[in-house]
Amino acid sequence: MAGERPLPRRAVLAAGAVGLAAAAGCDVGGRSDRPDAGAATDPALGSLTAAPPATTGHTPGPASPVTTTATPPRPPRPASGGPAIEVVHGPRDRREVALTFHGAGDPALATSLLGVLERAGAQATVLAVGTWLAANPQLARRIVGAGHELGNHTWTHPVLDDLGAAAARVEIERCRDLIDRLTGSPGAHVRQSGGAHPTALVLRLAGAAGYPVCLSYDVDSLDWTDPGPAAVRRTVAARAQPGSVVSMHFGHPGTLTALPGVLADLARRGLRPVTATTLLTP
Repeated sequence: MAGERPLPRRAVLAAGAVGLAAAAGCDVGGRSDRPDAGAATDPALGSLTAAPPATTGHTPGPASPVTTTATPPRPPRPASGGPAIEVVHGPRDRREVALTFHGAGDPALATSLLGVLERAGAQATVLAVGTWLAANPQLARRIVGAGHELGNHTWTHPVLDDLGAAAARVEIERCRDLIDRLTGSPGAHVRQSGGAHPTALVLRLAGAAGYPVCLSYDVDSLDWTDPGPAAVRRTVAARAQPGSVVSMHFGHPGTLTALPGVLADLARRGLRPVTATTLLTP
């Protein structure tokens, strides 16, 4: 983007919620995540702007503070014991991207999609819905055993903004505890459900649950709308850039069909799919 300075290698953008809504989603229980897009500006980094907004009827939660920090490699909890930070994308000076998948839907589709990634030598991050993982515990071992990473996308995928603090805490911690039982780790990151950006409350609860990072994204593939494989491929190709975190979904046949082309497009551009932890580790 003209006038934009690249992120230093040892820095990631941790952006709070912004006030414009844009189309995106996770479709568990008929709910959709709706990302809002805008620019977060830091004097040290210049202006870093998310994907162009589209109009929706969803109103995002209150804005969270914008912070910039070097992300350590998976500390067990924030060093201060305080709130997590939101990360929207990684460093722009490395030719890496993180493909992140909402973990829900038909387990056979999920297994096939993981196979496509592995045949291409690509790593990914799966943010699992707890009830889905409880019904398909073998997929936890399948994901981690193949070198991907597993993260927390709440227990039932509610709109967290609609919940009080106690109920939201249960959503985060119950999914964390299941991932820990299945893999020996609480998972690398948490992703808020029912909205693209975490509120200050969610950041606080995530930090208290041991997650340094709430992982958002700067590229929404829109695969959850089932626009067809060609449209999914075009969207990722048009928006992905070095450091991008791409939101995609299990459970949608169009995503599985589109994925080989998405990976080929990234390879042609010299963009290597890595886990979100790899992307964010200095």
